Amino acid sequence: MKNIASIFVLFMICILLPVKSVFPQVQATDKRYIRIGSLQSHFSAYGSERAWNNSYYEGLRWPAEYPRQDNAVIKRYWLGVQDFTDETHHHWDHYAIHVTAGFVGESLFPVELKETAKYDPPNVFVDGYNLTSSYSDDIDEIVPDQIPDRIVTNVVNTSMGLTLKRTVYAFSQQYHDNYFIKIFTYTNTGNTDYDDDIELNGELKGLRISWGTRYSVCWDGAFVIGGAQTYGKYSWVTKRGEEYAQHANESITLDNPIVDWLRCGFEWAGQGEGNTFDNIGAPDYTRTGKLRAPQHAGVAILHVDKSPTDSTDDPNQPVVIGWHAGDTYPSFSDMSYGQEQNMALLYNTILSGVPYKGLGGNERFDEKYMADYKIAYKVHNDGGGTNLWVAYGPFDLKHGESITIVEAEGVSGLSKTMCSKIGKRWEAAYKNSSDKGPFILPDGSKTSDKDTYKDQWVYTGKDSILLTFSRAKRNYDLGFHIPQPPKPPSLFEVISGGDRISLKWNASESETDGDFGGYRIFRAVGKPDTVSQEIFACGFGTNHPGIVHSYDDEKAVRGFSYYYYIVAFNDGSNNNTQANPHGPLMSSSYYTRTTEPAYLRRAPGQDLKTIRIVPNPFYIKAREVQFPKEFDKIMFYNIPAQCDIKIFTERGDLIKTIHHTDGSGDEAWNSVTSYRQVIVSGLYIAHIEVTKNILDSKTGEIVFKKGQSINKKFIIIR
Repeated sequence: MKNIASIFVLFMICILLPVKSVFPQVQATDKRYIRIGSLQSHFSAYGSERAWNNSYYEGLRWPAEYPRQDNAVIKRYWLGVQDFTDETHHHWDHYAIHVTAGFVGESLFPVELKETAKYDPPNVFVDGYNLTSSYSDDIDEIVPDQIPDRIVTNVVNTSMGLTLKRTVYAFSQQYHDNYFIKIFTYTNTGNTDYDDDIELNGELKGLRISWGTRYSVCWDGAFVIGGAQTYGKYSWVTKRGEEYAQHANESITLDNPIVDWLRCGFEWAGQGEGNTFDNIGAPDYTRTGKLRAPQHAGVAILHVDKSPTDSTDDPNQPVVIGWHAGDTYPSFSDMSYGQEQNMALLYNTILSGVPYKGLGGNERFDEKYMADYKIAYKVHNDGGGTNLWVAYGPFDLKHGESITIVEAEGVSGLSKTMCSKIGKRWEAAYKNSSDKGPFILPDGSKTSDKDTYKDQWVYTGKDSILLTFSRAKRNYDLGFHIPQPPKPPSLFEVISGGDRISLKWNASESETDGDFGGYRIFRAVGKPDTVSQEIFACGFGTNHPGIVHSYDDEKAVRGFSYYYYIVAFNDGSNNNTQANPHGPLMSSSYYTRTTEPAYLRRAPGQDLKTIRIVPNPFYIKAREVQFPKEFDKIMFYNIPAQCDIKIFTERGDLIKTIHHTDGSGDEAWNSVTSYRQVIVSGLYIAHIEVTKNILDSKTGEIVFKKGQSINKKFIIIR
């Protein structure tokens, strides 16, 4: 009884005491992904990103439909103040915070991370498989009134009582889908942890904000340039905007859309130290010459508050746009008092715009050093590469005051079509030293030097990224009221058939809009990450009047893989601002793009003797005409609905077993053994064995008995 009474007393004390309300704690590992444009990436709960995912550097993927186009490596991000007294009443001459996952729960306290969309994403099916279900966790809430397609909201309290709110805007409109606009609001809330109690109410003095970002530009190109480029060791950095103050009140127009007075910095992949050839653009010199690293990636500054009481743009901020050695910075392992010396060093160098150990500058890194050094990191000999460096401040924030900084981060460069065209021409001259052109340069002039030709085309990416930043600036200046494309269909379904591939879709909600145009369907052959061709259009301005909601692709060829997407388009009458080129606008292809193949699925064979293996012989030099984009593909035609295909070498070694169970008469093989080795030249034997009794669907008679088999020979020539 005594124990029961004690428990009762404790219970009454608990329910009578005031309850301390607590913000939800967001885990440091939590992320939200934006996947609706040509630039796609993730955003982390703690307010910054490190791209390493324990396998590779992931993030800022452009163009997003192709593999290994990730450009992100790391962002080192710091906040610092002077003359600061913490909640334990300890005074700091300088107090600094490193915004990284390792300090979550110590100096960083994420309390919100969510993604909103302005409408439900479409559902996309291929042969009954829902391709969009795996992304269902991307969106937390539908907000029909929001202007951007996606908004990621991220709130982090810090141990200095400064609350960081990061709001990321993403757009799917075709001229604005390769950048993110990031609005950073820094508020002196006095909240130093997860709960909503206010621990501090003093002024934050001399707030400085700085970050250093390194891009790989891009992961795929690193395989040509050198493996160290996966973390940006050879990236060059440049900047623009030295004369921003003189142009700050000017408008960017369609007549002059590329300006170099924007405050911005960006990077691209330079020469790798292990290569004896000019690797700018990462030409795939062992194969087709295709350029694998045309990307230019970076950040533009769109707005910086002059002060907490003056929200007009300060043309003299940031104090630095330049470069800094990649891994050279004052570091501190924890937030203990013994680290104050490092915090002071950090505050008085990188946070204040002073290069740490002299290894940085508020200058165009490429123009100053490239001619003499060739290899970017040799300028400073920091093996971590070179960071784009930006620093803001100082700001004094009284309790409750805030300042806002707006940036745009984007990636651009040559299209994949141009990468193939330019690279192929370069590769021909690379293999034939007597080939002196002429080579046509971007301005229409000619050169006899293949490297000059390639490099100048790659460097058109500088204009491309400046154009990207100018569109972001115009978008921001318009209050995000850029012309909008129609919404995509809410359902897109692709169904493999015997003599056609059928496509069906629901009507777009925008069909009732006065400017609605219709739909267009695009198709890629062999793999999803290749150039797609328009195969059908219907509606306003097409050869098929009226709105239809199905289409049969009757030109598909048996044995080939097909990938599709559908877009809704308008007539362009709403696209009449200075935000981007005029003309019709399309919904984003990324809403409906299929990533699983559809095929012509013929009826199963009726006689083992009619089974065919195609191509036979398989000849490596003809791989591009056999099954485009699927270079090692071998097809088995007219096979039973249920069977096993066992592949043997000429001497009888079993190298692959394929279980055919889909009921069709076709099966594909990628020429890879069970041990993940591509098969070599030689004679092979396919043993096809029926695995169950197969009945005729109409008569009920047995077509094949379980155990029936046949051997078929085929030849590989590599």
